[in-house]
Amino acid sequence: MNTVRNILAIAGKEMRSYFASPIAYIIIGLFALLFGWFFYVYLHVFVEQSQRMSMMGGGNVNVNEQMIRGVLQNAAVIILFVMPMITMRTYSEEKRSGTIELLLTSPLTDFEIIVGKFLGAMGLFCAMLVVTMIDVAILFRLGNPEWRPIAAGYLGLLLMGGCFISVGLLISSLTKNQIVAFVATFATFLMLWVITWIGSFSGPTVDRLTQYLSIIGHFDDFGKGVLDTTHLIYYISFITFGLFLTAKSVDSERWRG
Repeated sequence: MNTVRNILAIAGKEMRSYFASPIAYIIIGLFALLFGWFFYVYLHVFVEQSQRMSMMGGGNVNVNEQMIRGVLQNAAVIILFVMPMITMRTYSEEKRSGTIELLLTSPLTDFEIIVGKFLGAMGLFCAMLVVTMIDVAILFRLGNPEWRPIAAGYLGLLLMGGCFISVGLLISSLTKNQIVAFVATFATFLMLWVITWIGSFSGPTVDRLTQYLSIIGHFDDFGKGVLDTTHLIYYISFITFGLFLTAKSVDSERWRG
């Protein structure tokens, strides 16, 4: 019970620190603006396709396949650029301000600190996703899309964001410079994103391996509304491994201190 209370206290502290500065509002506003732009573009194209099909006497255009899937895939691209802004300060700011020593010498365990920081960052990410649901609500008001593929797509975004946050925590724990943390995190995210390009030139065995390691490759089925346990296991394992490496990094910092 104390562990849960400590984790929630750390998560709450992280959330308050985000919203105490402009960073949370900038990130949420930027994400909402870009998501809204892609939503408008895909909606415009969808309306044009529907009108064209109606004039030709054809059937209805599937809003989930022609619009929602594309919007969610572009949202995943936006996350690639925005997420380092969330994670770059989690540990590096503590090191820069000198509060890391107080944190590591507190009665809190490394597990409580790491999970608390992870949940705090996930809380901000969830706030980003909640804002975009305003656009989706408009779509439900104007049409009749299937809710299950949309829910699956948002679950995929949530899990993929969790993977990015776990990696971002690890990198932030390795430096006290937020700019270095941002650049290194973005470079790592980008490598995980384009890893399939490397595999496509390296033979079938390496190609299969890079296809499995690709963080965006596992999101495709979520965008289609398909829940596959293979993808769920991949994302959960990725998050767990990232937090495990962060724990090792923080533990080494404790010993150096």
